[in-house]
Amino acid sequence: MALSKANRLKSRQDFNAVYRKGRRQRSRHLTLVIQRRLATEVPKHHHKLNSSTTVAIALEPTRVGISISQKVSKRAVVRNRIKRWLRVAARLLLPRFPTGWDMIVIVHPEATQCDYRQFLQELEQLLINAEVCDGH
Repeated sequence: MALSKANRLKSRQDFNAVYRKGRRQRSRHLTLVIQRRLATEVPKHHHKLNSSTTVAIALEPTRVGISISQKVSKRAVVRNRIKRWLRVAARLLLPRFPTGWDMIVIVHPEATQCDYRQFLQELEQLLINAEVCDGH
């Protein structure tokens, strides 16, 4: 099952912004580039007689993007399998993420020897090392 649309990092501009400003964490098979997004302010109207317009902070969902080049494998079947495994791993870990982060998972060529469990463990460890989620 895929990530929800709200949790996908899709546009080139968003990817470039994370690459430019994000922090990097590297493991044997993956690199995590992560950046905190600024919260947006949304005006909220109350219908009380004596209250004026107030401002609330919108909690933006954490977005995940996956980058896998042909250096990993020339075969699209292999690259797509790795992307599916990473999406499932991200979806399982998503409830532990705080809101408002953009992250890109970059796959290294050595990742073709990994299975799903290794991806899940490495991604979780990268997130803990980046201090995005706790180790519990």
